[in-house]
Amino acid sequence: MSTLRPKEREELAAEPSRRELAAEVIRLEARTIARLEERLGPSFDDAVERVLGCEGMVVVTGMGKAGLIGAKISATLASTGTPSLSLHPSEALHGDLGRIRKNDVLIAISNSGETAEIKALIPAARKIGAGVIALTGNGTSTLGRLSDCVLDIGRVDEACPMGLAPTASTSAMLALGDALAIVVQGERGFSREEYALYHPAGALGRRLMKVHEIMRQGDELPLVQSGTALVKTLETMTRTPGRPGAALVVDGDGKLVGIFTDGDLRRVLQTGEVPRGHPVDEFMGRDPKSIGPDQLVDEAEHVLREFKIDQIPVLDLDRRPVGLLDIQDILDVSAGG
Repeated sequence: MSTLRPKEREELAAEPSRRELAAEVIRLEARTIARLEERLGPSFDDAVERVLGCEGMVVVTGMGKAGLIGAKISATLASTGTPSLSLHPSEALHGDLGRIRKNDVLIAISNSGETAEIKALIPAARKIGAGVIALTGNGTSTLGRLSDCVLDIGRVDEACPMGLAPTASTSAMLALGDALAIVVQGERGFSREEYALYHPAGALGRRLMKVHEIMRQGDELPLVQSGTALVKTLETMTRTPGRPGAALVVDGDGKLVGIFTDGDLRRVLQTGEVPRGHPVDEFMGRDPKSIGPDQLVDEAEHVLREFKIDQIPVLDLDRRPVGLLDIQDILDVSAGG
């Protein structure tokens, strides 16, 4: 039985529910980020040019929550083709300032623009010769005045009921930092292949591997000559290590002319009579989809799924098979950790 007094029950009923409060926080932060679009202007273009023209590192710094946002922005820059590191302002003032070089660009983050450690760091960085981009909610602050370029998110109402905990402001900073990194990535022409170089581990890295890294090749590549009897083709498929479920049919010059798969075998069996001595050419699929060894595994999977096939030949520039990729090979890679 409830021990709440009537007044306490009334007060509780008047309070927003957990979900209502959560929804309001999300709406507030979403509105704050959406308003950033109106604030994009020449200063954003200036920031993009400064990052593109940086001959050293883009060093990102901030204190407290702003520092955590800075670390994320730095990581995004680094993973999309812009050399970057995250620097704690207090540690910078106690020796780590040596991480900043003359050709670097410093992105300093502070909502108020009056964070003591940031204000102390900027003159020292400028003395070294680094350029400074401010990411702040107060463009007329000390940080704004000391910087070469100001990315101003404007005044932001925090989602915290007390208006104190950084919430909407840090979301805005992160969104604007992401916008800067992605625009710079596009300006650089940063490719999927380059992206793969920076993501060698984890599921993402594995999906961005090259086809030649996981394809079946050598003894695991089932090749038969055009004109080979169906029964001999089946023997080749059976004894090939890994039991690939397909055989690649080549002409006298070693160029691909077709593919015979387990699916083709099922269709032969459905006729009721297995023409064991007939050439595989009568049953193979002609002009099969193919892919190059230097294409990404992600691209190969797209082709396999789009055309609902389980195997795809890997061909060199002369259309000679150098490998075979099975959908199971991709699944094995994706499940690797």
